[in-house]
Amino acid sequence: MEKCVTCGKELHPERAKKYNYCMSRACQEKNAKGLTMVAVGVNKAAEQYMILDERTREELASGKYHDQRRGSFGTSATSSPPARAAGQPARAAEQPPPRKPRPRPTPPKPARRPWSRSQERLALLYNEQGRSPDEIATKLGLSRYNVTQIILNARSRGKL
Repeated sequence: MEKCVTCGKELHPERAKKYNYCMSRACQEKNAKGLTMVAVGVNKAAEQYMILDERTREELASGKYHDQRRGSFGTSATSSPPARAAGQPARAAEQPPPRKPRPRPTPPKPARRPWSRSQERLALLYNEQGRSPDEIATKLGLSRYNVTQIILNARSRGKL
């Protein structure tokens, strides 16, 4: 039977397959180690995250994982890896360069109305007097369509 390396208690057989310390708080704090995660670029849609152990380290060095966005296998011989800060995990594949922001499309300018403000006021006045759009159009020198648009626009805005 396996024993805990810290306190000497007997380990459960299933736990002894992976760990050499028991589940007590003191043994956990002393022996538990954090895992280093590595992001591996495997396709355009996403990256795969793996625990960096000896096997993964060898697979990365052999070029098993490659970033399809770059079209190259393994590490590039022409570029040197960027220096990383202390305590920061190593990255298997670099991030793609940041995208340049697209210029925002300018909103379309409101269409210029083919009638003046005074023609609009008069058309609405004549409409309130009960004149037909044909009569108003003839009096103001506008088309029947434009007079109808003036009236409909005023109704939609609640002016009539």
